[in-house]
Amino acid sequence: MERYQPNLHDGSTIPDAAGTDLPNWQSAWLETVRRAGEILKWDAQRLALGEDWRIEVADQTGLILFQLTFRVVEVPVMQRSSGTER
Repeated sequence: MERYQPNLHDGSTIPDAAGTDLPNWQSAWLETVRRAGEILKWDAQRLALGEDWRIEVADQTGLILFQLTFRVVEVPVMQRSSGTER
């Protein structure tokens, strides 16, 4: 088993100092996707319009192995004033 640390960045950094023991990086990737889904499901207001939100996963040496990035972007149709709908 190896230790992986998923560190959340959402305007501030929330490191997972304890980490999680998993058999390989593929298991760490799947666990990170599941965690991101849970965070978005139960704490969706955490992701603000125009803000980057990401989870970086590092191995036990601190090397970042992969990153999940989320961004909510306002598209032009959302930028129209309320009186100009077609």
